[in-house]
Amino acid sequence: MRKDHRPYWLKRAQLRWRNWRCRHFLLPQFDAIGREPEIMDPGSVRVFGRNVCFGDFPHLISTPDNCIRFTTLGHRGGDAFITVGDYVLISPGVRISAAESIRIGDACMIAANVYISDSDWHGIYNRARPFRCTAPVVLGNNVWIGDSAVICKGVSIGDNSVVGAGSVVTRDVPANTVVAGNPAREIKQINPRRRMITREALFADAFRQAHNLDELDKMLLQGNSFLGWLRALILPRRGD
Repeated sequence: MRKDHRPYWLKRAQLRWRNWRCRHFLLPQFDAIGREPEIMDPGSVRVFGRNVCFGDFPHLISTPDNCIRFTTLGHRGGDAFITVGDYVLISPGVRISAAESIRIGDACMIAANVYISDSDWHGIYNRARPFRCTAPVVLGNNVWIGDSAVICKGVSIGDNSVVGAGSVVTRDVPANTVVAGNPAREIKQINPRRRMITREALFADAFRQAHNLDELDKMLLQGNSFLGWLRALILPRRGD
């Protein structure tokens, strides 16, 4: 479809239904989650294990055809941790798997199909024995991970740094650095003296932000009817 044919009232009803599903079925699976989580499709977020914690204003863009997965699986039943800060954006297909600890700072942006793991999960010479070669992963504040990147065990990425799409990060990345490639290497420095606008700015006035989005929906969906929406679903035409 080229446009959303739903009438405004129907979209609002569907959003209320989505939020109810989120509160009753998904959020209880997290050990902690902060204010105003925005989760596009609660049924497409998979949580396995305990000690998965989020801060305020998380935004998970899950889709039915590309689930987001959080897995904690400690050695011999021990604890493993995934800790995510405030204002974090996580895109479709992201997989975060912890055997020990993965910590993600505030205002991070994680693009589609990124894989973050703190373990190789099997040894090179003894492949029948799991949970080998494990080391914590730390992402600082305002880190941007590009599409389909892989963040390997033991890696620390400094504040404001960027990982290019498709990169494989095997070593620490200093703050204010852009890396890319396999293995990822430095390609650019970010000026730390230049003003940096992070995702936190979106939520400086959360009520106003929600109001603006609602007004945008009213404008974009103006003129849509229930019968027109049904027609577009059952008998789509060129241009729908």
